[in-house]
Amino acid sequence: MPSIGARLLGVLLYMIPWSDSLTFGNHLYIKYPFIQIIQIPAIPIILIERSIPFGSLLLFLAIFFGLVRNSKVSYFLRFNALQSLLINIGVIIVSFIFEIIFSPFSNSLIIRTFSSSLLIGLFLMIVYSVWSCTQGNEPNLPGISQATKMQL
Repeated sequence: MPSIGARLLGVLLYMIPWSDSLTFGNHLYIKYPFIQIIQIPAIPIILIERSIPFGSLLLFLAIFFGLVRNSKVSYFLRFNALQSLLINIGVIIVSFIFEIIFSPFSNSLIIRTFSSSLLIGLFLMIVYSVWSCTQGNEPNLPGISQATKMQL
């Protein structure tokens, strides 16, 4: 059973992909301002990433080499660190696709709907992962968890 500190750090690790996925809800925050409350848990990560030059890259490398590749760290933390980084990589790739391919159509209903669906799906994925971490279990996300286990 992981310690309380390991569980809290596991929860904090999942705020990294959540901070990067918040851009998918920009039009929702304008239409429904009360939804902005979902941004609050990601504020510490956003502050770290924006206050340091290349903060996102440095945070990624620190977690990868400090937690994932460190055999002295518990398996629970290594698993959650790598899984959150894999989710974050997926979020970054999808956001680049949105910026490059779909930027001319950003105001269309279908793009806003797809963006909202991505935000809701990522929100549910993060909530499930955070809940599993607080329970002391490894979140089992199909595909991502298998890739994580293969890497560890």
